[in-house]
Amino acid sequence: MLQISDKISIEDWELTEQFIRASGPGGQNVNKVSTAVELRFEADRSPNLPSPVKTRLRRIAGRKWTKDGAVIVQVDETRSQARNRDIARERLKEMIVAALTAPKRRVPTKPTLGSKKRRLKEKKVRGEVKSLRGKIDPDT
Repeated sequence: MLQISDKISIEDWELTEQFIRASGPGGQNVNKVSTAVELRFEADRSPNLPSPVKTRLRRIAGRKWTKDGAVIVQVDETRSQARNRDIARERLKEMIVAALTAPKRRVPTKPTLGSKKRRLKEKKVRGEVKSLRGKIDPDT
């Protein structure tokens, strides 16, 4: 069981782990031992996550979210299978904790009078600079 918060926990049956061969350096060991872990969490079907948390998790997970509603976390950082497994579970936990907090609502503000005046003054100066450009009339 993966404890996320005091109210939310993920049961072991919701998580699927698959051990695969890691890429990168490691010599002959990398060709023989399956140390990388692929952790799959069926987030869309999880009864423990409320629907607003699921929608935020979908945005946070990005490409890790599959079409069938699962979050897949792949870890091949260390040469230890157990350590990679712990790292994958920790990353999943961090994503879900980030999805638990609702984003702050933006309060729209109006520009101040001073900022409006500064903007108009700058536009006027810029317009004057541009008006000085161009062909010079020889008659004047």
